[in-house]
Amino acid sequence: MLSLAWNAGKALWNEAMLLPLKAAVALGSSGLGQPPRPEQLWKANGIVLPIGLLTMWAIPQFTLVMSPSIDAWIVREAPGPIRRGDFVSFTLSHPLAGPKPVMVTKEALCLPGDRIDWLEKPSMRAGEWDGWYYCNGKLLGISKPFGHDGQRLEHWRPIAGTIPPGTVYVGSSHASGFDSRYYGPVAIERLKRMEKLL
Repeated sequence: MLSLAWNAGKALWNEAMLLPLKAAVALGSSGLGQPPRPEQLWKANGIVLPIGLLTMWAIPQFTLVMSPSIDAWIVREAPGPIRRGDFVSFTLSHPLAGPKPVMVTKEALCLPGDRIDWLEKPSMRAGEWDGWYYCNGKLLGISKPFGHDGQRLEHWRPIAGTIPPGTVYVGSSHASGFDSRYYGPVAIERLKRMEKLL
């Protein structure tokens, strides 16, 4: 055990001793004690800085979708009103999503004023119930009583029969998607309309 610590310490010391040489080479010198070569430094900056600036600009321009429930890998914000079938992103705060709010991407499936019907039917799990959600007569999805890890899932129970003004039912066709089936419609002002890039 002591020899492992000794070897690790020796390797760290050797690496630290090479730092001045590495810094000198990075700054344009051909080696420790050699004169600097400013043209090398300018060439390096001419390559690295534009790439860094382009990357700094590009990264906030798109979002990677990390969910199998959406038919998109990369989306970006798109101006305009939200229509049925549009991708939308929003921040979700829910105990099942984790301790911190997360950004999620879903589809706008049922819009304000659309008829929303909900039926409870016996689940495949004895003694439990699933929620079947319909928008204007079209099946949107079926809620489950339990998640993958066995956690209890409470499904949303619409009361009014229509999607309330200023809200949108969001979801996907994925059977195990975590969406409005469980937390209800989302306020439009929380939604960002997105378009699929890939």
